[in-house]
Amino acid sequence: MSTFPRTVADTDRHGTVSTRRPSPAARRAALLAGVALLSLLTGCNNGSPQSAPKTVPGTAGPASGDTGTKGVSTGGASTAASTPTKKAGTGTGTGTGKASGSASAPAASGGAHGTARCHTSELRASVGRNDPGAGQENFPLVLTNRSGHTCTVRGYPGAAFVDASGKQLGPDPQRTPGTPTTIVLAPGHSAWSGLTFSNPSISGANTATPASLIVTPPDELDSLKVAWTQGEVPVSGNASSVRLTVLSPGTAP
Repeated sequence: MSTFPRTVADTDRHGTVSTRRPSPAARRAALLAGVALLSLLTGCNNGSPQSAPKTVPGTAGPASGDTGTKGVSTGGASTAASTPTKKAGTGTGTGTGKASGSASAPAASGGAHGTARCHTSELRASVGRNDPGAGQENFPLVLTNRSGHTCTVRGYPGAAFVDASGKQLGPDPQRTPGTPTTIVLAPGHSAWSGLTFSNPSISGANTATPASLIVTPPDELDSLKVAWTQGEVPVSGNASSVRLTVLSPGTAP
């Protein structure tokens, strides 16, 4: 805290510095000024909290860097008034019960979104009439949907000739190159695969007479058994290969 002056410096016209005591009125004025200054300093340093800045209720100014957009105060947080408000039930793809890319009608052959694969227990196997040609024996191997709902098949079935004891006769059939397509089978509808081999009497292959043909639907492990009544089949030797084609819709070519 500063010390009040007890003397006043004076300079006469000859440059000589002299001192004189201040008048009583000057001393009283200086004393009052010192008291006022002491009161101000005491008020600033006595530890009392300062008043919080006052703002206009319900509004908030733009934050630093904003472009002057005003907001509405919500519990102390300012929400920009220019922000679009989303209405319930109007969002794209949600809230209206409709979504882009909604399910279409059941797919035809070649595609079946949401349709389950046909399982062995839902199918019936049969062998159609022989359609021989150019030394070849050609039988349609048919899979029919015997269930009460639509299902699909795709690709090649498995097949094997067996004797009465269940022993396989000859190697597994080979696959004729083809392009698999997904075939939709409504109840009672069928798909077929061509079972072909060279006529043994022409090819000279070793033969056997099967009791049954074991048929496995595509992608299944369980098989179906079909009685074989078409005579001898090649099992070894020259031109003894049996072939299967990819499944096609229907029961025959």
